[in-house]
Amino acid sequence: MCLIAFAWQVHPRWRLLLAGNRDEFHARPSAALARWDDAPLIAGRDLQAGGSWLGVSDAGRCAVVTNVRDPRDPQQGASRGLLIRDYLTGAEDATAHAARLLRVAADYRPFNLLTFDAQAAFHLGNRPAPQAQAVMPGVHGLSNADFNTPWPKTRALMQRLQRWIDDDGAADFTALFDALADETTAPDEQLPDTGVGIELERRLSSAFIRGADYGTRASTVVAIDHDGVGVIAERRFGPQGRSLGQTMLRFGSRSPA
Repeated sequence: MCLIAFAWQVHPRWRLLLAGNRDEFHARPSAALARWDDAPLIAGRDLQAGGSWLGVSDAGRCAVVTNVRDPRDPQQGASRGLLIRDYLTGAEDATAHAARLLRVAADYRPFNLLTFDAQAAFHLGNRPAPQAQAVMPGVHGLSNADFNTPWPKTRALMQRLQRWIDDDGAADFTALFDALADETTAPDEQLPDTGVGIELERRLSSAFIRGADYGTRASTVVAIDHDGVGVIAERRFGPQGRSLGQTMLRFGSRSPA
């Protein structure tokens, strides 16, 4: 993923609300959101490295990962997408998993990882060093930097998520998908300097990125209630933002198998 806003333990119905975009090269092969045949999780699948970028489980758990944008940092180590499968199929709760991952976080390519279960949520990362912090109740954002780094598109998505909550959004996620489809670019004076040059910073500053070779591949909304029952919805896109379909799946203890 490259852009995430989420609300943790602030909505009367949903203990977790999450909206995010996955930006990637269109040539990288991936499979659509689905229940995996070989593991008890629901996620899209990176067919090149075998992991995922966002997933949920019938235990009411969720995990999502981003890279860290720094062209000076070599992309060495295990695929960060494997962190999704590791957490969602493991027996550890979020707290125990965070403690264990700290010991091996340096073995992975640069990452930010968010993990959620019924009791706790964590942000974990390995740049500039392995770190883990419990997430407090509230509305938060994450992109290809540190947790809650105030990039313009991250702030804007957080604000629109907060507005959806204030407007008593319940199960109609249209406004959240509209926010993820926003192609507004930020003014130059608000752009971060991540070492990729001003032209690319401009292009990457919108929530939705449209391009022939690289762009937004999927927009996803996750909502999990206080009983661990939830829904995950994905809209998929090809080159130049062409729609490739959508999927919505329900999961949790009261959902059909």
